[in-house]
Amino acid sequence: MKKQPGPEIAVLGGSGLYQFKGLVQPRTIEVRTPYGSPSDSIVIGELAGKAVAFLPRHGRGHRLMPSEVPARANIWALKSLGVKRILAVSAVGSLREQIRPLEFITPDQLIDRTRGRVSTFFGDGIVAHIGFADPVCAALRERVAGALERAGARVHAAGTYVVMEGPAFSTRAESNLYRSIGASVIGMTALPEAKLAREAEMCYAVMGAVTDYDCWHPVEEAVSVEAVVANLGRNVETARRAILEFLQGEPPGSCDCANALKGAIITSPDRIPAQRRKELALLIGKYLS
Repeated sequence: MKKQPGPEIAVLGGSGLYQFKGLVQPRTIEVRTPYGSPSDSIVIGELAGKAVAFLPRHGRGHRLMPSEVPARANIWALKSLGVKRILAVSAVGSLREQIRPLEFITPDQLIDRTRGRVSTFFGDGIVAHIGFADPVCAALRERVAGALERAGARVHAAGTYVVMEGPAFSTRAESNLYRSIGASVIGMTALPEAKLAREAEMCYAVMGAVTDYDCWHPVEEAVSVEAVVANLGRNVETARRAILEFLQGEPPGSCDCANALKGAIITSPDRIPAQRRKELALLIGKYLS
């Protein structure tokens, strides 16, 4: 029997997107990683004629807080399956009047306001410094924005996403501070995902589903779980349509994500512990062979 090709595209489902309907011949797999188990089992199937992997970031039933998401295990597991591009769906709050609830954003920049989240695969005898000036894949982001437009969404094709620790929402002072530095939206999940995906030499882009105005708006109510949930259903259906449009469209253009570690490993090869070479072979094997 001919072996089916592995998935080159993965969808990381955010709040409200815990399963993906319409997968053909879906199969559920458990992946073991050096960093423990991923957020949940990974479902692989065919959608729009392409092999796709789906992983709910918070686990089915939303069991994991943003700071509890095993980001290293998630990215490692997808890399081990052959995934090359990650489409990360995230609920975000708007920091701009013109970015309205039920709209979407594909941010091109991130600001890290998380605390204590492990954001690298390296350390313990091996050091690497990846370039992260442009934290999402521009080619992938462009295709995601186009897919959202074709799905009927109003989409903001660029912007800055502040990644906060959570799980509490912002104070008004924090919300206004982020507005004062030009940020567009705020959420809790794009980091360390984006950094880890870059280290794993995978393309990464965010499909940000806007659910609220955070708490800065002079007229709108401050963000609450009730407000977020009220808009999630409609956002999720739009995201599903956009993912189908993305899969049916032309593949993203060229980028350098697949070579992100080239020249980034600063540790002398003869000083890298043998055990670390073995542990990180999935990521660095081609550079140390």
